[in-house]
Amino acid sequence: MHVTIDIPDDLARRISEVGELPRLALEALAMEEFRLGHLTLAELRRLLGFGTRDALDGFLKAHGIYVPYTLEDFNQEQRDLERIGF
Repeated sequence: MHVTIDIPDDLARRISEVGELPRLALEALAMEEFRLGHLTLAELRRLLGFGTRDALDGFLKAHGIYVPYTLEDFNQEQRDLERIGF
């Protein structure tokens, strides 16, 4: 889907000094939808085109977004490591 937005030229020029405006808009929308719980990590990764979860994690941390890590997440990782022999 293609989306068109109208931005005053002077503001678009100023914002574009930071980066590519379409990418910045996509990232802002994606991060907000993730924060609101409307996108999963996998969906966010797909939307932003990151090849690995580590790349997505780095992107999120650079923007001050930290994914909750629960005790159940820890226990699951521990079980997974034990299953593969660690």
